[in-house]
Amino acid sequence: MNENIWDVIVVGGGPAGMMTAGRAAECGAKVVLLEKNDTLGRKLLITGGGRCNVTNAQPDVRRFLEKYADNAKFLFSAFSQWDVEKTLNFFHLREMQTKVENEGRVFPVSDSAQSVWDTLVEYLRMGGVTVLSNSSVTEIVKENSVLIGVKIKGGKTGGEILVGRSIVIATGGTSRPETGSTGDGYTWLKKIGHTIVEPTPSLVPIVVKDKWISRVAGVSLKDVKITTFQNEVKQDVGRGKILFTHVGLSGPAILNMSHDIGELLKYGEVVVSLDLLPDFDHGQLNSKLQEIFKENANKKFKNSLGDLVPSALATVIVELSGISGETPCNSITREERLKLIDLLKGLKLNVEKLLGLEKAIVTSGGVVLSEVDFKTMQSRLFPNLYLVGDILNIDRPSGGYSLQLCWTTGFVAGSDSAKQK
Repeated sequence: MNENIWDVIVVGGGPAGMMTAGRAAECGAKVVLLEKNDTLGRKLLITGGGRCNVTNAQPDVRRFLEKYADNAKFLFSAFSQWDVEKTLNFFHLREMQTKVENEGRVFPVSDSAQSVWDTLVEYLRMGGVTVLSNSSVTEIVKENSVLIGVKIKGGKTGGEILVGRSIVIATGGTSRPETGSTGDGYTWLKKIGHTIVEPTPSLVPIVVKDKWISRVAGVSLKDVKITTFQNEVKQDVGRGKILFTHVGLSGPAILNMSHDIGELLKYGEVVVSLDLLPDFDHGQLNSKLQEIFKENANKKFKNSLGDLVPSALATVIVELSGISGETPCNSITREERLKLIDLLKGLKLNVEKLLGLEKAIVTSGGVVLSEVDFKTMQSRLFPNLYLVGDILNIDRPSGGYSLQLCWTTGFVAGSDSAKQK
């Protein structure tokens, strides 16, 4: 048995784990942070396309928690201790400035996730946290119904048991497994009696059957209205930024609807209809097109839509419209124009599937929330066990809500676990 007893053992070196370890050390605890990879925060460095959406600029706690739907009632006590304002102050006081973009998304001014990583690693260093990388935990060790530590197979103490007064599990979900999120924590927690909701992709891009999609890969639209249909019955509506990929659709608005699309796919085919110009109603768009065609009377139709949609998408729209691209704008009939309006206001795509866990931004699933005390983030089964971040069964949209969950639960767990020493 390793005689070196830690006040707090944190398993998982992602954002929740780093915040927990840093805070516990700040409170005076002797802390070790175990990471299975050779470096901390691998997923953090790729989040937000490498820019890192730190949080969402909604200072009102109740309004912020509305984004977590039915889970809000569990989270209020934790967020009353550490909210968006405190998160921003944390980074600003450590000289990492931020900026607010569309839909309240907060990013580092540097536009680099490395800035967030650097801030957290410095927080760990200042607190004297011992970081053991390449240290894979194999189990949570229980002795006479009491948790005493964790067993690891890698690192400097390979094969030994690390003993700790408090144990924090911050191993994340199962999204992007190449970063280390392989669901190990679920296995250990299930073994000691916790109830686990099986993880499924939550925020994930979708694959469509329409072959033309690959020709517009990389095209993004800032404001699109998205409507899903099943059996020609409207199911859901969303609006926001989308990104066309080689195989389908991504972007914040699509990711936020992906879970519901996945549920619909269990019952049959799903059609996604894109209103490419949601600020125009049909009449306004009709007037706009008449104006465009008049100004470009002698131009070919295929060269006339550049002011409405990106050129790569315009080429596809021309083909799908059934109007010859060589047709002069002044020769387009009223019937053709009305069909074009229907296309621009309802570009339909046939969903094939969701991409897998390897492409998910976050997953649904994890420890059921009734087994956690959110005032402290303690397990209700074991008072010296703490559960933070993506290990919890909490659905949330994209837009900074996942990382804020990490900052909040990590701070609360770090503060309370340090008291156990």
